[in-house]
Amino acid sequence: MGAVNHQHLRAFHAVASEGSFSRAARRLNISQPTLSQQIKALETRHRAQLFEGRRRPLQLTPIGEELLQLTRRMFATAEEIETLLDERVNAEGQRIRLISDSPVHAARLAQTIMQMETGIEVEVQIDNSRNTLAHLLDARADVGIISDPQVDPRLFYRPLFVDALAVVVASGHPLAGADTFPLARLAEECLLVREASSKTRGAMESLLNAHDIVPARKIELHSRETIREAVALGLGVSLFFASECPPDTRLCAIQPDAQPDPALLTNYFVCRSEQRRSGLMRMMIQAVETMPTSIPRHHAAPPTAGPAIAPALKDGAR
Repeated sequence: MGAVNHQHLRAFHAVASEGSFSRAARRLNISQPTLSQQIKALETRHRAQLFEGRRRPLQLTPIGEELLQLTRRMFATAEEIETLLDERVNAEGQRIRLISDSPVHAARLAQTIMQMETGIEVEVQIDNSRNTLAHLLDARADVGIISDPQVDPRLFYRPLFVDALAVVVASGHPLAGADTFPLARLAEECLLVREASSKTRGAMESLLNAHDIVPARKIELHSRETIREAVALGLGVSLFFASECPPDTRLCAIQPDAQPDPALLTNYFVCRSEQRRSGLMRMMIQAVETMPTSIPRHHAAPPTAGPAIAPALKDGAR
């Protein structure tokens, strides 16, 4: 019968790993009909049904499950061989697609990468956590920076930094310039908040609930830029991640007298597990480890549910 077609095995592995023909096609950069033909050719040549139908959710047959275990080992070994033979990545002319839910740290990581490898190109896209994860899993981005990411064994996570919340008030507010802001004072304030899916709002509400604080009034605004302008106009106060409080003479950022659970403030560098041993990705991880702002306050344990993942990881926007 001859040797198994390596290309067909890669097609099977991508579909079985992704659980989707469309995502696997994007990951392999081929058309979905071509991918389906390769799977069909593999099944026909070896007279083995690998999937229970083609509709989602895809289910593997018993032989498909056994084959997936073998292809996982095979492609992991192939990556280790590539790493051994290419200890130094040639970054000249290569492009990294970086997606992040934090503009500040996306820019800092891009700067660190380009300082380490002057020949590399970096493309940065800013989106919420949900879309950031989707882009990574669909291979529309190479690496991401995500706050409180969803647990997924297909992804590799490394803690990048632990942020903090700051209360942002107008420069004319009675507490402007204070060393700390008593959370209890928020019961007297109009609180300006992000949309319900926002990670900033989630961390803020967790903190308020833990201290049984109900603001006098709450107004929902759907971007940090809008909230910043509203605070400057004296419409109310808000809570921002400390890393997202750029200097503004109209505003004052004050440290509150309590912080939420660090798990809600931890941000991660994320890439697909299958890429983590590549020379280019090893260079990216090295860049993360040399960033001066990496884990500035205290170390966070990596996520625990795959190659590395954190406790209480959820999905959503920052």
